Amino acid sequence: MRLVSTLTGVSLTGMMLALSTPASAAVDAKLLEMLRANGSINQAQYNELQGDLAAETKEKAAQKAQSDRMSSFEQKVAWAAKTQIKGDVRLRYEDVNVDDPIARSNNQDRQRVRARVGFYSEINPQVDAGVRIATGGSSGDRRSTNVSLENYFDKKNLWVDMAYLDWHPTAFPNLHIIGGKMAQPWVSMGDIIWDSDINPEGVALTYKTNLGPAEVFGSAGQYTLQDNVDGDGVQYKHDAQLYHAQLGAKFNAADTVKVTVGGSIYGYDNDKESTLLRSLGNTTNEFNLVEGFGQIDFTGFAIPLSAYGQMVKNTESTDGKDKAWLAGVKTKLGAWSLDYNYRDVQRNAVVSLFTDSDFGNGFTGSRGHKFKVGYEIDKNFSLGAAYLMAKTDYSNLPNSDADVDTLQLDLEAKF
Repeated sequence: MRLVSTLTGVSLTGMMLALSTPASAAVDAKLLEMLRANGSINQAQYNELQGDLAAETKEKAAQKAQSDRMSSFEQKVAWAAKTQIKGDVRLRYEDVNVDDPIARSNNQDRQRVRARVGFYSEINPQVDAGVRIATGGSSGDRRSTNVSLENYFDKKNLWVDMAYLDWHPTAFPNLHIIGGKMAQPWVSMGDIIWDSDINPEGVALTYKTNLGPAEVFGSAGQYTLQDNVDGDGVQYKHDAQLYHAQLGAKFNAADTVKVTVGGSIYGYDNDKESTLLRSLGNTTNEFNLVEGFGQIDFTGFAIPLSAYGQMVKNTESTDGKDKAWLAGVKTKLGAWSLDYNYRDVQRNAVVSLFTDSDFGNGFTGSRGHKFKVGYEIDKNFSLGAAYLMAKTDYSNLPNSDADVDTLQLDLEAKF
């Protein structure tokens, strides 16, 4: 430092300046004024040292600004390292054949595409956030993110498919409190209650813990379906709402047998006021769904095998058409996967607006078979096919069944 080296001939002054070296610029400037005042340095020396001090102060300020910029950059890099971008693109050929002379207009033979991309970030060790956008039709169909290739190369719509916060406090391991538009927080062993594309909106809680040899899991939530559905006010009591609670367990019944069992309740509030809920086959306007589900995984066979199923009853329906069930088997061997199930969904067993949109053209009062096969061509790149054979009581054909056969061929890439 030139301030010190210039005054090495004056021992007291040199000592004082050496002590002032790690101090702030304000202290150095004050010391310099004291040296000039007591005659230790002349005016020329004062001017020279003052210039050196100003230059040194400017250099330190530049170094601090650079350090602050690096700190900000490091924070951004750290955030990026905790953020994942995931998505998929799927091409589909679909043929829907309705074997009924009255409902021929429901036949489809089309090419479709689905694109989804999501951003998932750790905000801090206790909070995650997720946003996903997806393709969809002009109405933002809750049960599908497919769009048909048509309309002379027009642009395809994008919709907010998910937007949520997930708070998992470290004081309560395995507890998640989720709010927003979220992935389904409940466990499903079939799609007769919920189409897999539905992402509910509201607040939910999920939790799991080990009790002896079993893993116990549960969830509960409240979801808004329609604000002020009865037109009588903006308070929550006038909203169409859904409440859910679920409890289940996973355990090893034997060394090569794993069992999952559980039960759920899906209760609806102000459902009498909502014509949309029952628009695809229901003839009731009240819903309280009680579900039992299970899956058995056999790992001791040459080919792993899983058997799964679910049963549902709408306890609010009074016409006897209040039950649904599904039973299936699935396996995966190398690059191949196979899945088959049979279901029988009576007209008022589940909410028609939310049931599987592909089976029976998305109507309740349907029964039949669903076959799926998949082949992984390469990592994250697969080919799939599904064939659905349904007999359905269309809501506009109360005394007649219609056969609805659906073929889907998919090519999908994930990233």
